[in-house]
Formats: sequence, C-alpha cells, structure tokens
Amino acid sequence: MSAEATCTPDGWTPKPLCAVMCAAPNIPNAEIVEDQGTKYIINSRIQYKCNPGFEPEQPVHITCISQTEWTGIQQCTAKQKPCRDLTVENGFIYSHLSNNEEIIYSCNTGYKPFTGNWWDSVTCSSGSWSEEPQCIREEECGAFPSVPHGKLKQTKNTFRDGDRTALECDPGFIPTQRFITCVNGAWEKPVCEVGVHCKIPLKVENALITSKPEELYVDGSSVTYACRRSFLMNGKNRVFCRNGIWEETPTCEEVTCELKSTTFGVKKIKPEGKTIFRAGQRVEITCTEKYWFVFTKENIKSFTCGENGQWDYQPVCEGKCERPPQVDSADTKEMTKTEYNSGEKVEYLCFNKYTLDLSPPYSKYLTCEQGKWRGNIKCLKPCSVTVEEMDKRGIELRWGGRQKIFSPHQDRISFVCQWGKSLIGSRNLLIQVCNDGEMYLPECV
Repeated sequence: MSAEATCTPDGWTPKPLCAVMCAAPNIPNAEIVEDQGTKYIINSRIQYKCNPGFEPEQPVHITCISQTEWTGIQQCTAKQKPCRDLTVENGFIYSHLSNNEEIIYSCNTGYKPFTGNWWDSVTCSSGSWSEEPQCIREEECGAFPSVPHGKLKQTKNTFRDGDRTALECDPGFIPTQRFITCVNGAWEKPVCEVGVHCKIPLKVENALITSKPEELYVDGSSVTYACRRSFLMNGKNRVFCRNGIWEETPTCEEVTCELKSTTFGVKKIKPEGKTIFRAGQRVEITCTEKYWFVFTKENIKSFTCGENGQWDYQPVCEGKCERPPQVDSADTKEMTKTEYNSGEKVEYLCFNKYTLDLSPPYSKYLTCEQGKWRGNIKCLKPCSVTVEEMDKRGIELRWGGRQKIFSPHQDRISFVCQWGKSLIGSRNLLIQVCNDGEMYLPECV
C-alpha cells in the first residue's frame, strides 16, 4: 500500500507511518462477500461465504488481529450426502432425533436381526448405510461367528437348521472339524488350533531380524538376519522353519584388519605389539629410511581399518630398486638405470642360439616391486654336436654331411648312417629334437 506526504516548514504532512497489516485470507471453497482487498489494517472485519454444496451455509465474520492473523476462520467442508430412508421387512426401526446418522432396529415375533442379536443398528456415512438391516427367521443362521486364525466359506446369505459351511484355517493352524452346522438358529463354535510351527527365532549376537516379530512361525516360513555395522555374517542370512525346528542360524563376527610388523619396509607400528585391529581403529606406521607408502608417498602415515575388513590405504612401504640382476645367458634389451620405481619393468633377451622360456612361471620381464625385483628369466640352451661325436656313433647330417652343428632349443635335426653302416633300432631315431642343450644321438654300426 502506498500514500503521499507533503514537506512543510513543520515537517511532513501527514506524518508517514508504516502500519502492520493482514494479507487477504485464503479460504478454500469460499469467497469474500464484501470489502475485497489485498491487505487489511488491524481490527478490520470482513465476511466470507462458503460455495454451494459446502458448510456452514451462513456468512462467517473474521477479524484481523495485531499478530497479522485472521481470527474466527471456519473451514468450508462438503455437505454430507444424506442416506436413503430405511424400512425393515418383518421388523421396525427407531431413529434418535439428536443423531439421524444411526438407526436402531429390531424384528417382529418369530424373527431376529441377521447378526443373531435380538436388536441391532446401522450407521449412515458418506450417503451409504453401513449395512442393510435384515430380519431372518429365528430358526435360521445368519452372520458367521468370528474365527480366530481362520474363516468360514460363504455359500449363501442365510442357512436353515442343519445346513453346514466349511471351515478354513490360516497357515500353521488346523481345524478341529472341517464343517460347522446351523443348530436351532445358532452356529456351532468354529475352532482353529495351532499346527506344526517354530518358536521365536533364535537370538544372534550383534544381529537383528529384518521383519517384525510374528505370533507364530508356521512350517516353511523364513526370517532374514542382518548384522550390525562393523560385523560380517558367517553363514546363510535367511533361515527356514522345518518341521518345527529352525535351520542353523548365522553368526556375526566383528570386522578386523591384520597388519604384520614383518611387512617389507615397515620400521614401526603404533600402537606396538598388536597385529589385529577393529573396524574404525587407527594405527600409525613408519617406513624405514628411503621407503614410503605406496599411495601417499609419505614416510609416516595407514591407516584406518574399514568396515569391510580392509585398510583405507594399502599399509605397505615401498622403495626404489637398484640395477636389475645379471641373468645367465641373457642381457637387458635396453640400457639399465641406477634406480627404478615400483611397477617398472625390464625386458631381457637371450644370447645367440639361446631361447627365452615363456612358459609359467617364466617371462621376458623382471618387475620392480616394493624395492625388489620380481619374476623369473630362463634361457634354454642350444645343442652342440661335433664331427668327432658323429664319427664315433657312425652317423652324419642328412643335409650337411660331416660338419659340426649348433642348434637352438626345439630345433629338429635329421641324421643318416655313414656309408656301409646300419642303424641300431627304429628309423625314428634318425630325427632328433634339441631340448635345453640335450639331444639323443642315434648309432650306426
């Protein structure tokens, strides 16, 4: 709200003031009858009226108070739909003048309410009666009796003397009789007894069951266990009730992390003397000189034991590797350095006629890990046969005659008998394979 003021020798006229005001009320399903505005000064009084179909029907007056709130507001609610008029065949009704939402009824001689009482009532709610009032003959059975842990099969509304209905019990309960009978206008008492079941599930330390407790656990039912934080489950988390006995329950074991003082490069562990630590527990580790932690590149750090039993950092000290070691019959492919970082590799090549063994656990690399070279290098030897050795056994090369051979691993060599001599044994012996420096030589005489 805005206003104007004029500057005079005596000051502003009129003197400007900021008044506390109420915002226009927001009343659902209603509208202001008069004096509509966006703001109202203190003690303003207005009236509103509910829309058609809502109560109250008379206009409502409300007032703006000093707390900038409206007092006297009544919400507009939908008018309740009236229920239809009731009549009861073979009976009569009584309605309270002060409460037309409830009607009490009884039945003529020889009849009774469907519920089995000698009088009953129905209630009007949202335009509908809670049930239809009904009078049946006194010798008939009407409403079923309540069955704890079971139900009766409804095949018709009313049952005559001698009629029966089936009794069905909930899982885990068995009926004392399969049917109940209408006898002189009253039902026999249905009973469902407890069948095979398990007692309350066994308690597991540091665990709970993920479902609320049940009155009983029928055969075949199950429960699921969950461990508290910092504990890990050992065994199945879901167990079943079998023939009245629970399956073996799991256990919850506290999460721990192990840290050995013999870890490579570790100088000191604080607190000292401990190797097992609980989840959330912190330890301090110091690496030996020239070593640092794998991830942090610091000499003093590790570490917190996590809820999964793992350290938040890998508590391992690492250092640089010196020059790679000498390997028999091999050399590095490239020039070597004086220092190597963890994870760096060096490739080896075998000397002439020597063959690199690539079958596990061998490879062509050595790897720097935690200050040490890891891996296995092996060079397979070639085979050497002299002319003197061949003459001694009466053989020569099939394609080269009498000359010295120098063959690598897995090389195939073909021999023949020298002129005028015969092979001792199978002809297959004339073809041989070099195996890591060794080869069988055939003999001819």
